[in-house]
Order: sequence, then structure tokens, then C-alpha cells
Amino acid sequence: MEGLLVKKRALLSVSDKSGILEFAKALESLDYEILSTGGTMKHLADNGVAVTAVDEVTGFPEIMEGRVKTLNPFIHGGLLAKRDNPVHQAQMEEHQIHPIDIVCVNLYPFKETISKADVTTEDAIENIDIGGPAMLRASAKNHAYVTVIVDATDYEQVLAELKADGQTTHETRRRLAAKVFRHTAAYDALIAGYLTDLAGEEFPEQVTYTYELKQPLRYGENPHQKAAFYSKPLGSDFSIAYAEQLHGKELSYNNIQDANAAIQIVKEFDAPAAVAVKHMNPCGVGTGETIADAFNKAYEADPVSIFGGIIALNREVDVTTAEKLSGIFLEIVIAPSFTEEAIDVLTKKKNIRLLTISFEQNKQDKWNTVSVEGGLLMQEPDAFGFKDADIRVATDREPTEAEWEAMKLGWAVVKHVKSNAIVVSDNERTLGVGAGQMNRVGAAGIALTQAGERAKGAALASDAFFPMDDTVEAAAKAGITAIIQPGGSVKDEDSIKKANEYGITMVFTGVRHFKH
Repeated sequence: MEGLLVKKRALLSVSDKSGILEFAKALESLDYEILSTGGTMKHLADNGVAVTAVDEVTGFPEIMEGRVKTLNPFIHGGLLAKRDNPVHQAQMEEHQIHPIDIVCVNLYPFKETISKADVTTEDAIENIDIGGPAMLRASAKNHAYVTVIVDATDYEQVLAELKADGQTTHETRRRLAAKVFRHTAAYDALIAGYLTDLAGEEFPEQVTYTYELKQPLRYGENPHQKAAFYSKPLGSDFSIAYAEQLHGKELSYNNIQDANAAIQIVKEFDAPAAVAVKHMNPCGVGTGETIADAFNKAYEADPVSIFGGIIALNREVDVTTAEKLSGIFLEIVIAPSFTEEAIDVLTKKKNIRLLTISFEQNKQDKWNTVSVEGGLLMQEPDAFGFKDADIRVATDREPTEAEWEAMKLGWAVVKHVKSNAIVVSDNERTLGVGAGQMNRVGAAGIALTQAGERAKGAALASDAFFPMDDTVEAAAKAGITAIIQPGGSVKDEDSIKKANEYGITMVFTGVRHFKH
């Protein structure tokens, strides 16, 4: 590089200023020339760092309100040149392009901008960074020669290697380059998602999601499976991904799955409600005048299965409720908050996890996704509720008020139970749950057996229609007086006839709730 400066250069331009001043001063002490722009340049200069403005290097001022400033051969040539390529060296010599050895860039805060409730489309568009990703991608592509940093947590290692050997290792540069491409891919995924929503595209020809590591997990469903938990940027606060853990050991893979299931069920209720979940199925759901009363009902629903379960409550946990919770072995308790007295009671149990989530923001993801080998399934969440249904009383007898309430509770719960699903309930609690059976009458048998004598005068909810009248027969023999189901079978008349025969009131909703 005869004829060019031999001093190494670092280009620093960050929106996140944490640690950048110390990093710049350390580079300066290692005899790097610091290039910078805008707010970063001012921050460094105001604190005594000698800074060269990028427009001094390019010979061209920032234009178009800063939209164009680093998109220039004097910058990108310095980033992309192969240092051991004679043609590249000759062209750099000819055009007086100086190599840039270190690039430290953060991008415009697009995610933070679109997360604001009052964000305008104009603000969002202006916070789409162009020059930043271009510099990051160029540097990462050329990581054989360039050290590129997008995360302030990497400053320390880079400086340590520079001080020890005068340069970073190839392994470090490759690791940092991979982080850059993950970062820019995630950034572009958010922009693509935002603009796709603006355009009203439901199923675009390509879909890209991005997630952020929340925590590595000790193992997956079983100890021989590795696992980690990722959260969706800008996801709902009303989710396990944004829960705050107050007490207890870290969550496991199965804990997270069960906790998510419990949260989705408790969302269904406005009145004080408690949900107990085991293996992603509800084993007890109760409502009441108080949250303590609701938990009592959930416990009474199935005092055996609740052991080792996950509890979600939609009201603050007070000391009375805490004392009831502490009386049994529970893995997790989720609530909007806990009183100090309740925390004192519950934290006496070393391993119980206490989580809080925001019940204020009941925002739901637009799409649910499920991975299959080699692909991804995407569908709308099942947000269809009782108030949305085209309710029809199919039998001779109209439901009583208590039967209506019992059917509403059962139908709210059954859509969260693995199909084939049957829920037996009264107007305050579930009494029996039949989950994941290969035939409907088998699911009914489990739910009715669990309910026992409590099935007399109770309601039965089914996630899908009855293909024949055997489920109605079983319900009648157990003492069920009300049934809610979608209807739509070619043999509906057989079930209606059987219900009329036993004096059962049966309601059709017109909508099924399969859950696979």
C-alpha cells in the first residue's frame, strides 16, 4: 500500500452509546484513527477523542437529511478490499482509498420506533437504516480482514486481542461476522413484517420471523434433548415470554409449555379465575367471587392431578390465596401480582416458581406457528368465543340460566384441551376433562368418570360434533342435563333425538375447536 497512510482506521457510528467512549479512547491509545458521523462524532469529540468526520474522507457532505453519508467508494472500498489481492491493492492505490480495519455500528432503532403506541408510518420509514446495514454487511463479508462489531458486549474481547497481538483472531472476526448477519437479518425481518402488515398481505410468498434468546434451558422435553427459549420482539406482555420471575429455579422446557397453556386459558375469563394445567391440558378451572374462591374451585375440580401442576390466576395473589397454594406441591404460580405477605408465604417453598405477567395488554399474535420437519404451519389463533357463536338450541328444552353459565364455562375451556376433547362443568368449575382421545365417546368416558356424582345436573362441552348418539347416551346415564357442541354431523338428528329422549338441553355453536 505504498503511497497510502499506514495508520489503522476504525469507523464508529452507534445509536447505542454505552461503552463507546471507552472503546474509542482505547483504540486511540493503540494508534487508530477514529472516523465517525453525527451524534457519535459529537459525543466522542466532546469527550476529548480526536475524530475524523466521514465527509472529510469521502470529500462529500451528508445530504438528504443524512440519508446519504457513508454510501461512498472511499468507505466501502476501504471495507471490501482484499488486503492480499494485487488488483484490489492497485485500485486502492490509484484512487487513494484507505483500508478500514474496525467497524462498530448500531442501526437506527426501528424496533423501538414501531413499538410506540403513537408511531406514524413516516416515523417508521425514517427509522429504516440503509447505510448502517450496508457497512455491517460489507465488513462482515470481508471479515478475513475487517473486525466488525454490532454489540457493545464484544468491545472487551476485541480490545484484549488488539492489545495482546495487535490484531483480532480470524475465529473472533468470523464469530462477529456471523453475529452481524444475524443482526441485520433480524432487523430486515422486522421491517418486512411491518411493511407486509401495512400492505395487508396475509400469506406472502416468503415469510421470515425473528426471535431473541431469552435463556438457554437445562434440557428439552427430556434430559437427552438440548433446548433454548426465544422470545418474539414486540410480542404481547401478556405472555410467558415476557413474564417476570420473582422466585424459584429457572423454568424448564415443559414448564414454559405448560405455563403458556395456563395463560391462554385464564385469558378466557373476566371474573376471578384460576387454572391448573398438567401436560398442556387443564386439570381444573374455577371461577369465584374472589381469587381464593376461584382457586378452591380449581383445586376441587381435580385434587389429584393438580399435584405438581402449573397455576394461572387473573387477580393479585393475596395472603389467603397464598396459604392455600402453599398447601400443595406446585411447579409454578402465575398472576398479575403478589402482595408482600403472599410472597413471604410462598417463598418459604424453595422450588416453587412465582411469575408475574401484565394482564393489561391482552394483545394476541396475529398468527400462530408450529414447526414440522422441513416446514412451518401458520394459522390465526383460535379467538372465537361464545359471544361470537351463532347459538342454536337444537332440542325441545331451553337451558336454564345455570345451564347456560355451565355451558359457557365448559366451552371456554374445551378449546384449550387436546382433541378429542370433552369437558364436564358446572357454572363455577370444571368437573371432568377428557383429553387427547382417539374417539369422542372415549374422551366423554374419561371426563364423566372423573366427574362422578358431580356430573348430575352438570353440562358437557365437546370440541367437535358427535358422529353418533353414543356420547349423548353416556352423558345422560351420568346425569348430564345440558350439552354444548358445534353440530354439523350428518347424524345430528340422532343426537338431538337421544337428548330429547332424556330431557337434555343441547346447544349447537356452529364452530368446532379442534386442538392438535
